[in-house]
Amino acid sequence: MGPQETKLLQRKEYLSQLIVWREKHLIKVLTGVRRCGKSTMLQLYREYLKKQGVQERQIISINLEDLANEHLLDYRALHQHVKGLLQDDCFTYVFIDEVQQCKGFEKAVDSLFINEQVDLYITGSNAYLLSSELATLLSGRYVEIQMLPLSFAEYLDFTSTEQVSRMTAFTRYLNHGSFPSVPMLGQDDSVVRTYVEGIYASILIKDVAQRKAITDVALLERIVRFLGSSIGSPISAKKICDTLTSSGRKVSINTVDAYLEALQESYCFYKVDRYDIKGRNFLKTLGKYYIVDLGLRNHLLCNRESDIGHQLENIVYLELRRRGYKVSIGKLADKEVNFVAQNAEGITYLQVSASLLDQTTLKRELAPLQAIGDNYPKLLLSLDEIGAGSNHEGIQQKNLLDWLVQ
Repeated sequence: MGPQETKLLQRKEYLSQLIVWREKHLIKVLTGVRRCGKSTMLQLYREYLKKQGVQERQIISINLEDLANEHLLDYRALHQHVKGLLQDDCFTYVFIDEVQQCKGFEKAVDSLFINEQVDLYITGSNAYLLSSELATLLSGRYVEIQMLPLSFAEYLDFTSTEQVSRMTAFTRYLNHGSFPSVPMLGQDDSVVRTYVEGIYASILIKDVAQRKAITDVALLERIVRFLGSSIGSPISAKKICDTLTSSGRKVSINTVDAYLEALQESYCFYKVDRYDIKGRNFLKTLGKYYIVDLGLRNHLLCNRESDIGHQLENIVYLELRRRGYKVSIGKLADKEVNFVAQNAEGITYLQVSASLLDQTTLKRELAPLQAIGDNYPKLLLSLDEIGAGSNHEGIQQKNLLDWLVQ
């Protein structure tokens, strides 16, 4: 492993979460899209444990996507294998990667959890891992650590040795995406594109089509492309149906709903519901979808750059999730606020625009925030250096890149 890769893999915030939950009698569940770094994160954590004096015999590590472990894809075999390696005189740290590959894995996990001397860590690339059945079985006995590809701050940290401006780095971040291995591939677009294409194929086939027994992969791909081209725009299953029907491909709303659910379960897309700011309730219609990585989107759409505003929204949405916010789209009469971000400390309202130098644009973007009657923080983010730091009667204008690395 070269020095760049070692640096890339230091996901300090995720590592600190694992350390906090060490030896707590809870199952640690790492979830996230394929190739976002879950397996590497566990590898780093195991290295940390060894530095803390944990012996090799105390660590059991199994990757269920490794053909060498094919015999463990039955939950009974998995349970017996792990049970035979447990230590009697000390904690045993058990790591099971891509656990959803094992049919009935929840039974093995539940049985291993009973042993108070077992510290159990599992990963999965599909939200089925925490489906209602498993959540019910393990209610109150697990903690989920949701992983995403690299934040811009992490990306900058990796590329800090390069003599490029922050804006150049951000442009690469937008175009190539943020999967942890991407910065190691250099700046050859064709190399990056080939790598991202491989990730896309793995997600589509392994985590969506196979998991949901979808045979019409062509239809699935058309829906993926539709979502990718519509990030930041109101979407409904009916709208997708109508679009496909008008192009000669008739499909039912139930089928589209099932495919949308599968794409969310694979952590490929995230649906964001609308929130009535005045009524303080969620609306059931016309949510928006954001993709887990813009590199995937650019692979699908051949680097469309005309909608930079929606791409920036996508970046901000993912960053808010990384920071632990629950995120929704704000609705206020005929106005819309890009994001309503809520955590234990309260609410933050955010509006995102590529540029605010034009006064008409500035006025338009300020209007939804000005219409909100409460005193929670309100942010206006853009790529502009000019105007950053301005205060518009309580609405803070900030440079987006500054906000991303703060």
